Amino acid sequence: MSGLGAHDIEITGLSNNVLLTVTDIYGNSSTCEAAVTVVDDTLPIAIAQDVVVQLDASGNGSTSGVLVNNGSSDVCGIASLVLNQNDFTCADVGNANPVILTVTDVNGNIATAPANVTVIDGVAPNAITQDAVVVLDANGNGSITVADINNGSNDACGIDTMTVSPNTFNCSNVGVDNEVTLTVTDNNGNVS
Repeated sequence: MSGLGAHDIEITGLSNNVLLTVTDIYGNSSTCEAAVTVVDDTLPIAIAQDVVVQLDASGNGSTSGVLVNNGSSDVCGIASLVLNQNDFTCADVGNANPVILTVTDVNGNIATAPANVTVIDGVAPNAITQDAVVVLDANGNGSITVADINNGSNDACGIDTMTVSPNTFNCSNVGVDNEVTLTVTDNNGNVS
């Protein structure tokens, strides 16, 4: 078999057909055509990065596969970058929320990479007040509560505490407008 001579392969046209020419040591040759199927079965390289999502005033936030991607690649090209979870709410604040980045190349090969999404609520609550009237008792003292001053304060992620200061009054406060401050703290430590 070692005396078969030269072997040439010629690609013809733009198709994946090849022409194989075999020439023996005496100059005799024969050709045959074959179809070559080219297959890309190499997985893309999936690389993800941790990201931070800031919630909006309605308590919602989102990210995408493009933002979590950190240089994923494939020699034939990437068709899509998809996360298994894009949307986040108040329930996700303070947690390292695990996500999976799925990278699909143009030939359908798939690779994945993990990442974490940290969700932050940096939106202050909406403090809403109303005026109140204090009637002094027989000893010349009176007080107010948060319920007397609060007029529908709210926060998308919920309110933790509300305080009003000052909240006690006496005869020296009669006849003048007494300014009080309602302090509203949400469940994530934002204050108004």
